[in-house]
Amino acid sequence: MNLQVTIEVWKKDNRYLARTPELDFISQGETTEEAKKNLLEVINIQFKEMKELGTLNDYLAECGFASNENTIVSHSEMIGFERSTFVIP
Repeated sequence: MNLQVTIEVWKKDNRYLARTPELDFISQGETTEEAKKNLLEVINIQFKEMKELGTLNDYLAECGFASNENTIVSHSEMIGFERSTFVIP
């Protein structure tokens, strides 16, 4: 089954954080590649455990996904990203 997600990569000090906002999973690594690889491992482990417990479909529905044949599709799509500065009162 195919699932498309967004992977954000952030640098914090000398570590890299990889996060998928649609699923709210996060991991870290010493390089961007390691952080992404670790994130995919976290997703695989979590999905395997949820599948065994019978909760995977409920979790995906809660995250806004639905099954469409052999693909899991999101009901939402990121259309932009920007940095903003605002004044804290």
